[in-house]
Amino acid sequence: MTDVERSTLLGGRWLGDNFGIDPCCGFPVTSTVGSRRESRHHGFESYEVYPESMRPVETPAGHLQFHLRYEPTNLELLARVFEASGPDFVRVWIEREPTGQYARRAAFLYEFLTGLELETETAVGGNYVSALNDKLVVTANQNQAINIKKWHVRDNMPGTRYFCPSIRKSRPLELAAGFDIAARYTRLQEDFGDDMLARAAVWLTNRESKASFAIEGEADQTDKISLFSHVLATRTGKGAIPLLGPALIELQKDIIGSKTFISSFGPRKSPVFVGENTIRGEVVHYVAPPPEDLKNMLDGLAVFLEKTQGQSPILRAAVASFGFVYIHPLADGNGRTHRYLINDILCRDNAIPDGVIIPVSVAIMDDKTSRRHYDAILERVSIPLMRVARPHVSFASENKTYPDGIQSNLVFTGDGATRPAWRYPDLAPHVDYLGHVIKLTMNEHMQEEADYLRRHHRARGLIKAVLDMPDKDADRIIRSLQSNNFIVGKGLRKEFSGPEVVRQVTDEEWESFVEGVRSAFQTD
Repeated sequence: MTDVERSTLLGGRWLGDNFGIDPCCGFPVTSTVGSRRESRHHGFESYEVYPESMRPVETPAGHLQFHLRYEPTNLELLARVFEASGPDFVRVWIEREPTGQYARRAAFLYEFLTGLELETETAVGGNYVSALNDKLVVTANQNQAINIKKWHVRDNMPGTRYFCPSIRKSRPLELAAGFDIAARYTRLQEDFGDDMLARAAVWLTNRESKASFAIEGEADQTDKISLFSHVLATRTGKGAIPLLGPALIELQKDIIGSKTFISSFGPRKSPVFVGENTIRGEVVHYVAPPPEDLKNMLDGLAVFLEKTQGQSPILRAAVASFGFVYIHPLADGNGRTHRYLINDILCRDNAIPDGVIIPVSVAIMDDKTSRRHYDAILERVSIPLMRVARPHVSFASENKTYPDGIQSNLVFTGDGATRPAWRYPDLAPHVDYLGHVIKLTMNEHMQEEADYLRRHHRARGLIKAVLDMPDKDADRIIRSLQSNNFIVGKGLRKEFSGPEVVRQVTDEEWESFVEGVRSAFQTD
């Protein structure tokens, strides 16, 4: 960036440039000085141009005020700014403007993000003002905001200092988070009926379980797939939210079963990274927070869910699920728990009826492009975080055994450098992603599944109208005819018309079966 370009920066970008900070979450909004006011939007980034008359005083306080007034508050950026600057400029500012709303908001945010007390003898006044602008970012509900007397600020932070996602409001976010799951499910009920959707729910639960394991490259784990299907069917939306204490421990036990290498359940007591082994050694894609941070971070995630009750179920499910996977609190089972939480929160928020599972993992694994989109959304946080973390990653020559039974030789010395990124992730793209996945799943996969079951049920009835038989035999005939282009194969004919069969299916009956199955699946 040239000196001329630097001279036009405003707000958050000025603060980043002034303190040499490039936050992992980037700058969702870039504000600059230009000849006239204009706005440009590209994906989740916006470029705002302001006239010279709106340039603030060239000081940290001046540009922080601009940031708080006109831009969505970038918590990771401010955490790093306050760490670099110390308290002095905020203290001088609040003592100069003890009733100024932006000085008071800055003082509150300094204490919130650093955990340190900002000492001043100045008497602060003025009407109470919200810490975050709810027109620009997702905040706690108004009835959850707490008045902080010291600064005359309403604490409407959607979390705690240990975990508080930054989610900028935008038209794309509004559309994705606003998808009406309940209304779409009602239309499915009108099209197919409750009985058929109840049958589909069982199939969808099994498909979700299989796809969830396929994402992790374990599609052949039949016993584990059945176990996870049972968890989805019996636990989703019930009991305490499985983020803390016994609820998390019980869920982990149910998901991974008794055949495991870990010796204790719940939050891990060992370091962890996501990566792969190559001929050149370990490749690290993501380093997770240290064990000592996990409880506070999970508490913060639980506080987010408490303070945003009644807001978009898709928004809340995205933060719960992706927040969990970035915290990565378990020694085993993080991925499945992450995807389980999507349906768990949707059910708790009454977006879907009890017993219904939206098979999001099926949509994720639909094709190579869908899988790449899932990987790409996870990398929105992991790649920029590793840019900061990678210099601090190394591997010891020998493994160390940790209290949870995990053996690891990972050595990570960059907790301080990466904590702001772990604590204040930008999850707006994740909300958008989940909204699109759920819409795709309901409009295509659930629609197709219910339609298939309806046709299958019709075909079964037409077969049994010709010759009464157990459902499993009718289903065997249906599957064979479908896979063989509605031709009776030799194996199928021998199975039902061979000499050892007591009641042999006649040629006329086979013709009726074929006609019935064809009519069920080839006509509307």
